[in-house]
Amino acid sequence: MIRHPLQFLQAHATHPQAEIAVNLVWAQLASRGVEAIGATLGWCYLTDELAPQAEAVLHALRQRLPEVAWVGASGVGILATGVEYFSDPALAVMVCNMPTSDFRVFNGCQPLREHGSMGFTPYTAQVHADSQVPDLPDLLSELAERTQSGYLFGGVAVGRHAAVHLAVDPHEPLEAQQSGVWHGGMSGVGFAHQVNMVTRMTQGCTPIGPSREVTDADRNVVYELDGQPALGCLLQDLNLLADVTTEGWEREAIPRIRNTLVGITDADSDLMEHGQHFGADTRVRHLVGLDPSRHGVAMGDLVEPGMRLAFCKRNANAARQDLIRMAAEVREEFDSDDDRTTSAPVGAIYISCAGRGGPHFGSPHAEMEILAHALGDIPVVGFFAGGEIAHHHLFGYTGVLTVWG
Repeated sequence: MIRHPLQFLQAHATHPQAEIAVNLVWAQLASRGVEAIGATLGWCYLTDELAPQAEAVLHALRQRLPEVAWVGASGVGILATGVEYFSDPALAVMVCNMPTSDFRVFNGCQPLREHGSMGFTPYTAQVHADSQVPDLPDLLSELAERTQSGYLFGGVAVGRHAAVHLAVDPHEPLEAQQSGVWHGGMSGVGFAHQVNMVTRMTQGCTPIGPSREVTDADRNVVYELDGQPALGCLLQDLNLLADVTTEGWEREAIPRIRNTLVGITDADSDLMEHGQHFGADTRVRHLVGLDPSRHGVAMGDLVEPGMRLAFCKRNANAARQDLIRMAAEVREEFDSDDDRTTSAPVGAIYISCAGRGGPHFGSPHAEMEILAHALGDIPVVGFFAGGEIAHHHLFGYTGVLTVWG
């Protein structure tokens, strides 16, 4: 089989009416030669203001490109090359001409299988999930086991008004297609081993104290760190009085604790992979309570003895530097590998935390402008999610970048 050069095209538009928004996007794609590239796979991301019209959007796209399989999701914001949309009814679309033998769409009626039809075996997969899915971390681990690499990337659909995810393949049985718009569960697309792609993650928080080992914990409450009372360690890192019986202690401590997060990693992972910055396997979680009588600290995740953690806070400067580092690593990976079919990225998906974006980086579109400067002018689309997926974990305050070449 002759493999044509991989091409990506993207377009974006804002309009409250789905038909007009799609028309604006289609005009851009048509002017860039979409009908000539033989598109097979597309991504569609919508802000939650447009999410109630997701079926109309997807129907219009499928009418114009009937041979294209679609995946996507809604978010509190969406993004495209150099631009971010928040609080607007907006749409971002990207298509590529990846061989149909290299990918498989999955959804609630057509699950991802370790060994699918026509000998397809997923090496990795992009996942869009509903925020209301029970036990989502466990489901992600199970889904990762169905891939050869054990690596997933993606995000959780979220919205102030509605949250949907999209997945439909015109070549699958009709019962697996339905409207292509899904509520609940997970959907996405699996990729074969021969697909040339690189995924990296960037963190948005910086530690305020040292890395410590969890030595006593029960479910989501940590009682000891390095053999010391966990609450005392937290107060030490915040430079607060350790005596919780002191009059007025709550007035000073509670506001600062509310603004404190915690980075957690498994026992066999490196919490501080990048010097004083968190490594790729570090999951940032909220502190959800204190147990002063037992000197415990409760957090929004299950914790076991042997894990490592560090208390942390959000930091825009650290997030900016880590974003640049991540993009540079991706460029180096493409430039240094002689076996790749091309030495340059040709398209990308970027999924960022709903708490990031230009506002966190200091100005509108700032996050995407940083990424565009580092990657070059390549097609990029994505969304601002309610949780980011990388490897087999669910993260927060991060960005997950996947680049094809």
